[in-house]
Amino acid sequence: MDVDTRLLRYFVAVAEEGTLTRAAERLFVSQPALTKQIKQLETQLGVQLFTRSRTGMSLTEPGLTLAERVPALLTDWDQVLQETKSAASRAARILRVGFIASAANEATPRIIAEFTRRRPGWRVDMRQATWSNPSAGLADGDVDVALLRLPFPGHEALRTAVLFTEPRWVALPEEHPLTARDVIPFRELWGEPFVAAPRETGWWRDHWLATDERDGHPVRIGAVTDQPDDWLSTIANGYGIALAPASAARFYARPGITYRPVSGVSPSQVGVAWACADDTNPVVQDFIHCCLDRPWPQEATT
Repeated sequence: MDVDTRLLRYFVAVAEEGTLTRAAERLFVSQPALTKQIKQLETQLGVQLFTRSRTGMSLTEPGLTLAERVPALLTDWDQVLQETKSAASRAARILRVGFIASAANEATPRIIAEFTRRRPGWRVDMRQATWSNPSAGLADGDVDVALLRLPFPGHEALRTAVLFTEPRWVALPEEHPLTARDVIPFRELWGEPFVAAPRETGWWRDHWLATDERDGHPVRIGAVTDQPDDWLSTIANGYGIALAPASAARFYARPGITYRPVSGVSPSQVGVAWACADDTNPVVQDFIHCCLDRPWPQEATT
């Protein structure tokens, strides 16, 4: 019998979290979709894996047996998969670099140029990820290294290094009355509708809504987007505002949107991330050094 490893990962998440709600947040999927996948796995195996109740999900005897063996199986499979993909990239002399929109921004071409100087004959394959994949494919082994906003879900299992820190600003429709202000206190934005990342991204979404910096004031969601172009269009069309890195004012300038500094909200960090196994990978380490050794603009660190 062949079982999709994705179903096994969903099973492990539910077994470890004890509730569908927490497991869905961890996996960045909706709860109905997760419920469907668990039922599919039970159907394929022909056993009941969980006892469902109002308080959560309890493992049955067959479920306990599966839960004891599956994590190690998945770890081994992930290792094999990552090594296979890495071997293919090394053979082709390609370094796979994931990134989230508005990460290193205009510094990226200079990082790549320095890496190419250090590694003649190698090519950097830049792979942009959606906001619903905040590790930019690094957690799944789809890339070798990533340029990201820190922190991100799952960063504890990876290596990270901060490149620079920059303020969070706000992106507003150009006709919004607050565009007349030079600096906007975050408190004055609490009642505004915000453009948010998908709910499945958990506290990544919460960070860009600054939910912990609202003194308990609830967030109004005007729209949900997962791509920079959709995000920009939604703001320009007046469906909401959004916190953004200060560099977005340069990198994502467009008609219909005005960026303004915000006081009373913490800054954002940009970092480079890589898998622990690549601490001794000379190609990955060269790219990391290209990131860390370059001088960052002074305004980015304030």
